[in-house]
Amino acid sequence: MCYRVACVIDIKEVIDYFPELIIYGNIEQLDLGFETTAFISGHLHKLHPVIYINREDWRLQVKPMEWGCIPHHVTDEEEFKERRANMLNARSERVLDDPTSYWYKIRNRRCLIPITGFYEHKAEPGFDHRIPYYIKHISQNLFFLPGLYSVANLYNKNTNTWEQRWTYTLLTRTANSAMREIHNHGSNKWRMPLMLPLELSKAWLDEKLSLADYRAILNYEMPSEELVYWSVYTLGAERPDALPANAPYEWRKEQQELFS
Repeated sequence: MCYRVACVIDIKEVIDYFPELIIYGNIEQLDLGFETTAFISGHLHKLHPVIYINREDWRLQVKPMEWGCIPHHVTDEEEFKERRANMLNARSERVLDDPTSYWYKIRNRRCLIPITGFYEHKAEPGFDHRIPYYIKHISQNLFFLPGLYSVANLYNKNTNTWEQRWTYTLLTRTANSAMREIHNHGSNKWRMPLMLPLELSKAWLDEKLSLADYRAILNYEMPSEELVYWSVYTLGAERPDALPANAPYEWRKEQQELFS
């Protein structure tokens, strides 16, 4: 599953793709374009710019939201803390076809998550640890993962006030051939983020999206030849070469030298 992404951009680049976009609040103050966003872990639940349709004026907006959905019926964040790790991703197969899932309940709260790439680990023979890979679109420097968002009212015990919290999940699907080679281990192997070409990304936010078109988007498979990828250093660790987290790192060469 996809729990780690990169978003090394200037927030204004998003407007190049969506000229009608309204920037909400102080989103330009987010740490975009710096080393801190070369590796973003979903488990930290930090704010990320998310594109959605504002239901008050039906205009396209970008707003900081936390990665990892908190369902709208939750009122005590502490009680939900451990379960939130399971809300970072949503299986696309459940959105329309599983009425018991929370994703079905918020299926019309669609959003887009701008990223420049994402990470996944590969199990390779001869290595006692899994090799992290960085994956991106071959020609689109910035692309947009479809997701769903939720708005919960949570009680803040420190301030004794109720706060509105905006959170999101990103959708995953069965992997294409390239991602099957990379994400080849674990209980959730052979999965990948649902990646869309730009025209389908824009269609995802269309309030008049038909059920047939909705299902077609969920079933879209990004061709393997549209992806480029390379191995990187251990995620979250300080790199010995001081390069950004998404810079190439040759593990095979290092291991050959260690055991030669």
